[in-house]
Amino acid sequence: MHVSIIVPATNGTVVSIASPYKILSAVNQYLIETGQEKEPFFEVDLVGIEKESTYYNGLFTIRPTKMIDEVDKTDLIIITSVIWENGAGLEKNTPFIPRIRKMHLENKAVLASICPGSFLIAKSGLVDGTGCSTHWAFANTFQEMFPKVNLAPHRILTEYSGIYTSGGSHSGMTLLVHLIEKYCGRNTGNWTSKMFELEVDRGSQSPFNIFQGQRNHEDILIKEVQDFIENNYQKKWQLNDLSKKFNLSKRNLLRRFKKATHNTPIQYLQRVKMEAAKRDLEQTNHSISEIMTGTGYNDVKAFRQTFKKMVGISPSTYRSKYGRSKGGPLAKEIKDTKNG
Repeated sequence: MHVSIIVPATNGTVVSIASPYKILSAVNQYLIETGQEKEPFFEVDLVGIEKESTYYNGLFTIRPTKMIDEVDKTDLIIITSVIWENGAGLEKNTPFIPRIRKMHLENKAVLASICPGSFLIAKSGLVDGTGCSTHWAFANTFQEMFPKVNLAPHRILTEYSGIYTSGGSHSGMTLLVHLIEKYCGRNTGNWTSKMFELEVDRGSQSPFNIFQGQRNHEDILIKEVQDFIENNYQKKWQLNDLSKKFNLSKRNLLRRFKKATHNTPIQYLQRVKMEAAKRDLEQTNHSISEIMTGTGYNDVKAFRQTFKKMVGISPSTYRSKYGRSKGGPLAKEIKDTKNG
């Protein structure tokens, strides 16, 4: 089985190239040593559009084994992470797109993207009208650039008609385990997960999401509305109050706010509230009731349900993972080790 790992022309990340190469090479060795294969199952090429790609201000250099126009047939194309840099990373790597389209449409090559590698897939038009995932930090930019794609920013993985996408770089390794299981069987997938200590049971990026205020737009008035929401999320107010305060009809406010932020004002308010609750859970010993009140809720059940819906886990689970007071599970592990 031939695998093409895309080597971006600059603006790439070494880990998203090296990790798939290392894991697939290890799987080849495992299959041979256990007698399941006589020769490597995966034939892996690092595929580029330049003879040499240099990353991180010249600190790392990767030399592809093949140029993209030298690959006549491949079974799986791993589209690695492209550093965004205000769109420059995407533009420098668009020469990959025609060949990727052709190999997928004509030769049925499976596509699998890691992190913002999904931008290359989206630019190809292959996922218009279907679903796609990317790193949560790039979700707003992605939605603005590719409105025809049904982005699922909370999903770790998506798959539609032989096109797989994933969230952050390490989610890409979860995707790789899934593909190894698909091609080599459950036992080999389990071995890969255990050998590289990759958790494969996460289904959502939501617990990792940091809400950053969706301000990448030019509507100054809506930025003022956002400021008001962020500074008054604990207080009770209605959409009518916003409409009057900013001298906009309710309909016009909704239209402009959603165009600028991809949320309604109420959805935006909920996200601000939940981000405040997450900070409290991370940094204080306040009770869940105190945190609920501090974010303007007065119903514990409603607060818990909203938190779990938006963050993906319960408030107490979130605190156990990220709370400073307990040091988190890793700190406990280290402490237990020190204590013998």
